[in-house]
This record gives sequence, structure tokens and C-alpha cells, in this order.
Amino acid sequence: MTEKQTQEKTPTPAVSAERVLDAGALRALAHPIRVQIYDILSQYGAQTASSLAERLGESSGSTSYHLRALAKHDLIREVRDRGTARERWWERPRGMVSLGDPAVMRTPSGRAASQIVLTETLNRRHQQLMEFVSRGAEHAAGGPWEETPMISTATARLTAGQLGELAAEISVIISDYVERYRDQNGDDVRPVTIRADIFPLPD
Repeated sequence: MTEKQTQEKTPTPAVSAERVLDAGALRALAHPIRVQIYDILSQYGAQTASSLAERLGESSGSTSYHLRALAKHDLIREVRDRGTARERWWERPRGMVSLGDPAVMRTPSGRAASQIVLTETLNRRHQQLMEFVSRGAEHAAGGPWEETPMISTATARLTAGQLGELAAEISVIISDYVERYRDQNGDDVRPVTIRADIFPLPD
């Protein structure tokens, strides 16, 4: 087998289809509690209104209301084969989500909704990072997770094209791992957040 033939048979990592949120879905998501609910479903899998209420310090009536608002725009969906009429389970559909609909971003309301979603998401990510720094490293000490976390910052001087190439390569690696291990379970498996912050600095 030639090198060319080998390369042709190498599978390309699967990349989930991206959903670009329209104005209605973006407005439905643009609420601090709904962003947190959406993020919890993304990170920890299916939840009930009660389990979300416990995590968020809210009432189950409040989380039920926000779940219905998210479901109305297909941001989440009910897990049909799980739960009862009184205790429904909800999950986030698979796939990447983008806030970058050009038509939506051209309107003041669209930009405002996008800003709320981004701000709340990044606030939650930063809170999780700081909680890990203050407590998580201690919990991992001496165990199999002690040497695995990575918190790194680097600076390079790149052109816009090189920045795009770097972002694309990292995206492929992340998507490959997500697709391979998304449904993995086991006593030694835990949710892991993967962050990639790549952007030009101001002049």
C-alpha cells in the first residue's frame, strides 16, 4: 500500500453539525438561569427540574418554567424513555451551537441577547475555573487526576490567516475527542470542560 493510499483511507474526525440560533431561540436563551440550565445539561447530561433546582438554588417551579421556554425553541428536549408524568427528564440535543447569525447580529435586540448569553456563559466558565484553582487541585492531589489538568496561556505573533489555521486545527482535535468519548461511562470517568480561547489582542 502506498503512502497516498494510506492517507486516503485515514478516517476524518467526525464533526457535529452546527446549529446557528435564530432570533427567537437566541432571545429564549438570553436569561441568566436559562444559560446556566443549558450549560448544566451540556456538561452533566440529562436533568430534571428538581435536580436543576438543587444545583442552582432555585425552586423546581422556576426551573420547570425555564425548561419549557428552552424546549419551545428546541434548545432542549424531553427524554421520552425516562422519568414519569410528574418527574420529566430533559437533555440538550447534540451538536455545536453558534450565536453568529448575521441577520440577527444586525439588530440591536439580537446583539443584546447575544451579549447576555456570552457574558453568562463566560462568567460560569470563569467561576468553574476559579473553583478548581481554589479547591479542585487539592481534591486531585495524589490521585490519577493530579497531573492531567492543563491551565496554559501563550502569546504568538500571527497573521489573520495563521490565527484561522490554528483555531481550525484545535477545533478538529476537540471535536474528535468529543465524538469519541461523549457517551463514555465508568467509575473513573468525570465531566471535563475543554476551553479554547483564541483571539487577537488590541494594538
